[in-house]
Amino acid sequence: MNYNLDKTDLKILKILQQNAKITNLQLSAEIGLSPAPTLERVKKLENAKLIQGYYTQLDAEALGIGISAIIQITLTRQVENAISNFKKEINNIPEIMECYQVTGSADYVLIVMMKDIRDFESLISQRLSKMEEIGQMQTMVVLSKPKDSKILPIEY
Repeated sequence: MNYNLDKTDLKILKILQQNAKITNLQLSAEIGLSPAPTLERVKKLENAKLIQGYYTQLDAEALGIGISAIIQITLTRQVENAISNFKKEINNIPEIMECYQVTGSADYVLIVMMKDIRDFESLISQRLSKMEEIGQMQTMVVLSKPKDSKILPIEY
């Protein structure tokens, strides 16, 4: 669906990225519209799939998730069934939070999170290493995260 965004739509998107729990009344006050047209605009943005969902950001460390890593994957071959098998397999591994198909020396980059080093070792040796589509893996353990923004850089 093609949707033409105006300044007010962009303002709504920026505010909702910062606080998805904002009430329609608060949102309408911030953008300078009455509540009914504000709600209508939000619904149109949802229907146009510009707003794809509302999420709660959790504290991974407080929940016992202590290891984050970035894994670069090179497939053994770039044929359609290898790619689709790889994608299907990784979607069945809950510790893989994100997967990017990339250019450069790797084919994919995985962002993984798990409880501890034992779980990390199990992910590598019991799950990923057994996938015949994977030719090479290079892993980088995340030491810290100086920036973690979920807000897209849209301007109005």
